[in-house]
Amino acid sequence: MSDRERDWDFYLRTVSNSARDSSFANDPASDPSLLHAVKKLCDFCRQEEKYSEDLVARVYPHINKLFQRSIASLSQPTSPNGILLLVILQFFLDFGEVVLHDADPSLRTFFRSCLSREFADPVVAAATLDFLNVNKNKLLFSFPNLLPQFFPLLLKLIAWNGEKLEKAFLKVFPGLVSPGSFLPLFPSLVDLPILVVALEKVERSSGSLIGSSIASIQKSAAPEMLLALMDEAYTGSTIGDGGGDSESEESSTIDVADPVFLELLKDENDGLAERHWTSPGVAAVLQASINSPQSDRLKQILSITPRLLDMYFTIALHDANNSLICALIPILMARNSTLFPDKNYMYEVRRRLLEFMLASFQRSPDFIALLKKPIVDRLGEAYDSPEKTELALQLCWAVGEHGGGGGSHKDAARELFESLELLLYENLSSSRLGLRQESINSDSRNFRKSSQSRLLCFVITAIAKLATYHRELLPRARVALGKVARSRISDSRVWRRARDYLGLMDDPAICLSVLVPSQPSHGHPHNPGTVNWNDGGTKMIAHIPFYILGEQEGPPFHDFSFPDILPRRR
Repeated sequence: MSDRERDWDFYLRTVSNSARDSSFANDPASDPSLLHAVKKLCDFCRQEEKYSEDLVARVYPHINKLFQRSIASLSQPTSPNGILLLVILQFFLDFGEVVLHDADPSLRTFFRSCLSREFADPVVAAATLDFLNVNKNKLLFSFPNLLPQFFPLLLKLIAWNGEKLEKAFLKVFPGLVSPGSFLPLFPSLVDLPILVVALEKVERSSGSLIGSSIASIQKSAAPEMLLALMDEAYTGSTIGDGGGDSESEESSTIDVADPVFLELLKDENDGLAERHWTSPGVAAVLQASINSPQSDRLKQILSITPRLLDMYFTIALHDANNSLICALIPILMARNSTLFPDKNYMYEVRRRLLEFMLASFQRSPDFIALLKKPIVDRLGEAYDSPEKTELALQLCWAVGEHGGGGGSHKDAARELFESLELLLYENLSSSRLGLRQESINSDSRNFRKSSQSRLLCFVITAIAKLATYHRELLPRARVALGKVARSRISDSRVWRRARDYLGLMDDPAICLSVLVPSQPSHGHPHNPGTVNWNDGGTKMIAHIPFYILGEQEGPPFHDFSFPDILPRRR
């Protein structure tokens, strides 16, 4: 017998003994030699091309039985089983066709029974991501629904282990996005900081997260929720009420009966669920996060999440169909004002939300007409807070830039126009924007005045653009802009802009050149009167509105000729 054959027999006996009812049966991972033996057997099967199928057939029954015993021992582990199970899963993926073994149930069992308990172990987490990256193509082709189903569990890997796993996680991330996970994935990404806070609180209250399944918390929460609801019905107290010192640590702990808590800590994708941000549990989490120093883990996820959103939005614009993107935009609008209360994090996330929303409108202007109702609702909230004001500004720009969805959506354009009219008249009749207190300091007054002027400028521009797209709205646009021009409000930029637009409307060709985008949206031809500068070298360009540059009055101030602005032949 050769040395290679002796090694094979030795490793096979090791696995066979562990798979039987031996001293290691309750926890096979406690045998330090077993992992090495399984790895060596897998290597033998890969290297012996001539006898590969025979070797695989001999070792498979022992490997499969070992997998089942390892899963059964997870309820009372003495050491992590994740690494051993990943090696066995690799064997199933490599040789499943030879022994007719469907790896899908085994993979799902690993996620549900093992990774849900050991995601906080940095070694298991890193090995899991490496396993997913090595087998990425095979998993996406043979098991396309696996990663999208378990994306909440995989997000726990990056939430708990942070930047050291970011590079590997970004490689896996595209596999998490599918038609079934596209919408639920977005709120889970945005809420990663709150997930970190929730996991940290679970660890403080229940001990180490390694080896204990958070799913057990969800199962035990049902009786507590029932008792809390009964208490609320009979005594009037809420689920979040609690006795004791309000300043104590216990008063800020998460109520396990809170539905948002259960939603945050789930392991599998069960669809898009509404997250009630006014619930007592979430309010306690956010207040505690504001009043206490941020942990290193929380700081890392606040930095990682915007980069994950970048990848998510890139995938959305490249791969997602219009129906999914159209359904996502109202979710973006709703979450714009409900983010984890960290100043830099809110800025980075909101910037990405708005950029993606505007890019979506640019790609499919019909979305504006289809989403008329949520857009009108957001315009009506322009006074509520600075972030809602900014959202309303961007929506005003999009409505005007894309003509309320285009020339084929006249009814939607008219309703959007009416909402802009209402917003305009409300601003003209009130000098207060945002918080409406009588006594305010100078800084707040200046900020509010600047916000009101900016909002008015956006609304005026949107009204002028809509009337340019839809000529039947011109009379109403003239009336609205005329009121602004005559109002002579303190900020001259507002009434001067209204006056300029009124002047442009007297010359339709110039109005089209200025107020209609020079690059048409997909499926929409150039509007008549739009200047095509690329034709300037061979064709005469008329209606060039030099006089509006810089909003200067009187003779033109420029000193340049046509060759300076028209492309030259090379």
